[in-house]
Amino acid sequence: MEENPTGSKAAPAKPMVRAKAKATAKPKAPLIDNGDGTITDPNTGLMWKQTDAWLDMYKFYSWFTHREYVDHINKKKFSGYDNWRIPSKVEALSLHDKEKECLDKNGTPFFVDPIFAPGGAGNTWIAECTDEKITRYDWKTGVDTVYPTAEIWASMRLVRREGEA
Repeated sequence: MEENPTGSKAAPAKPMVRAKAKATAKPKAPLIDNGDGTITDPNTGLMWKQTDAWLDMYKFYSWFTHREYVDHINKKKFSGYDNWRIPSKVEALSLHDKEKECLDKNGTPFFVDPIFAPGGAGNTWIAECTDEKITRYDWKTGVDTVYPTAEIWASMRLVRREGEA
């Protein structure tokens, strides 16, 4: 028994226990193969190109040359669309799934649904990259990395959203 400020004996205070609310995460809907070289993510409303720049062109691009590939895909209106672009970090992250594996061009797994074509690259240029801050996203690690030099090469997995210009 502890003595309280009035001098009388009182039982020690019991810590309050609060019930933790269980997070009920809504299960993700599976990605949809549209059968035309595109994948739709019903969770985000995004449409992704099923192959990446490496699989399409067998070359990597620097940040300063990445527009060549984006412009090429838009000029040919891949799958009927001309508004393909590189994803934002948040959009790239939406594909990262540690429960799924796709194999890159070297047979190394990266954490993207195997509904995407195997043999590409496990990275992409992202919209947050600038000429002064060279940044790419890596699906092997699930992070974006800023590089100290512009002499970095990457692939690209293009994305589009209905209604975007």
